[in-house]
Amino acid sequence: MTGDPFDALGLDRRGDLADDEIRAAWRRVAAATHPDRADGGDPPAFAAAAAAYTMLRTRTGRGEALADLLAPAAPARPGVTALGRRIRRGRPLVVALRVLAAVGVSLIAVLAAGWQQPATAAVITGAVTWLLLTTRSDLS
Repeated sequence: MTGDPFDALGLDRRGDLADDEIRAAWRRVAAATHPDRADGGDPPAFAAAAAAYTMLRTRTGRGEALADLLAPAAPARPGVTALGRRIRRGRPLVVALRVLAAVGVSLIAVLAAGWQQPATAAVITGAVTWLLLTTRSDLS
């Protein structure tokens, strides 16, 4: 989504918005702009509101959207990805320790059971899933 998701739903830029406030704003905008309305609605506004609701419906999503809006615009530097900028703005030491823990657990599984065992793949999948779910909050 481009633009401000808070504006698309007619909300203030606040990190303490409740889920019910987001849902109520989405329903209000959707009812006013839905393409199935008799007057044809406003499909671009509806699409923007739907994307905004998808982004803001969780506390994590609201935090990421707010951080993206309030962060100073970084000058474009070649070779620096958005993930790299998020890691530097987040908690890089915690991210590094989590990556080392996931790699360590995966390596122990491979050494203990061997590469061909189904349990090894399950342990590695679990470690990667844990890494992705826990690191998400450190990157926002």
